Amino acid sequence: MSDNDAAILLVEDDRVDIMTVQRALSRHQIGNPLHVARTAPDALGMLRGQGFPKIEPPPALILLDLNLPKMSGIEFLRELRMDPELRELRVIVLTSSNEPNDRAAAFRYDVEDYIVKPHSFDEFATAIRTVLAYALPRQVPLGLG
Repeated sequence: MSDNDAAILLVEDDRVDIMTVQRALSRHQIGNPLHVARTAPDALGMLRGQGFPKIEPPPALILLDLNLPKMSGIEFLRELRMDPELRELRVIVLTSSNEPNDRAAAFRYDVEDYIVKPHSFDEFATAIRTVLAYALPRQVPLGLG
């Protein structure tokens, strides 16, 4: 697998936020495959190959919103960590929730980081690049503004 083949799974239901992540990746010339799941059950299906084509190899990183329909991000994390084939996947929470209880719950499920979505696109794009430079260091060009 080459560096740029390390896939990212975005679990996000908001169309604007999905487009914002796509624009941020494009702005920073991050060409990793991006898979998008609009619900947590869809994301689990994509990871397991149940009802969706299985993401192979598994994504190098999951960007997870917490406020999702059908199943919350915290419920998704619980399910993910109970699955022996998925429990080691790296997850960064990218959410609008700045609630201490949400943050604490996410870290109980071993997330790598918890990022509150910035309001401006420039701040959002910078946050995405910073998070990915940490999580996928060989894939993200540094020094791009």
